[in-house]
Amino acid sequence: MASFTYMANPGRRRFLQWSVGGAAAGFVWRGARGATSGDKLPEGKMPMRKLGRTGVAVSLVGLGGYHIGQAGDEQTAVRIIRAAIDHGLTFMDNCWDYNEGRSHVWMGRALRDGYRRRAFLMTKIDGRTRKAAAAQIDQSLRDLGTDVIDLMQIHEVIRDSDAARVFGPDGAIEALVAAQKAGKIRFIGFTGHKSPAIHLKMLEAAAAHRFAFDTVQMPLNVMDAHYDSFERRVLPVTDKSGVAVLAMKPLGSGMFLRSAPLSKRQVSPTDCLRYAMGSSASVVITGCESMRDLAQALDAAYGSQAMSSADRKVVLARTAPAASKGEWEKYKTSGTFDGTARNPHWLESATL
Repeated sequence: MASFTYMANPGRRRFLQWSVGGAAAGFVWRGARGATSGDKLPEGKMPMRKLGRTGVAVSLVGLGGYHIGQAGDEQTAVRIIRAAIDHGLTFMDNCWDYNEGRSHVWMGRALRDGYRRRAFLMTKIDGRTRKAAAAQIDQSLRDLGTDVIDLMQIHEVIRDSDAARVFGPDGAIEALVAAQKAGKIRFIGFTGHKSPAIHLKMLEAAAAHRFAFDTVQMPLNVMDAHYDSFERRVLPVTDKSGVAVLAMKPLGSGMFLRSAPLSKRQVSPTDCLRYAMGSSASVVITGCESMRDLAQALDAAYGSQAMSSADRKVVLARTAPAASKGEWEKYKTSGTFDGTARNPHWLESATL
């Protein structure tokens, strides 16, 4: 297991009504090894993957920060985070604005007592200006209770104008590079869920400014493959350049559970997780609001033999009818997941 030496110091939003766990969707799908009974967690060895060219190895599964802020209470969130780390999961996802900052605070408290040095901590900021980004970086460090964040990403790159703003005069990239030089952050990336074209534009802008992102986060799942696909359009570019890919929304933030392929059990949540794990992504980030959710993710990772080409074709064939128009990918086709669209001040200030 990787070991990280950054010690913690002592001492937002809730707009997604689509985000539901397996139990909330009306059924619980048992993994192949029956590991989702009660709060019992499966035992096994967590696969580790290289995070692109960073030289760091991270766990195949990453713990989603938005959902940890929906865990019910702080005690439950701390229990999930620490259990995940104790079972080999090192990659922690988060964002400055998740659940009005609650996700940061709960994760920061969970990473006390020696857990911080066992975790690779990633979070995100919304600021597009140097001033806003710098303030949000410092706010993140305080709320997470740490001296350094392993990976800081520009959040919600979902507009055609985002690349120009980030790389423009007094843009956010200046704050990120300054924070990196100051030792506040180690690596820099960006994330988005709207369109592959916007991701490609961001990568092109970086190249034009002779800047190399360490990571890029995007939806990679059984629905994406059929509609305006990140897998088909962005993954070949990142694979060639060496940028580490962080896969998100393997279950569509819970929405896929309502779709015909999953509700009729033609495709299981474990199939969805394994499909994403079978990509070239360094880590698959999944939301865990309960120990049961964590057990499902661990079970998929521990038994994550590469999904065969034949199995992938079967899964894609079963999801194709439901996925052809992006109906279940609301993060692409609607404003449901666009937090910065509803809160444009996040792009310009450090006020939640």
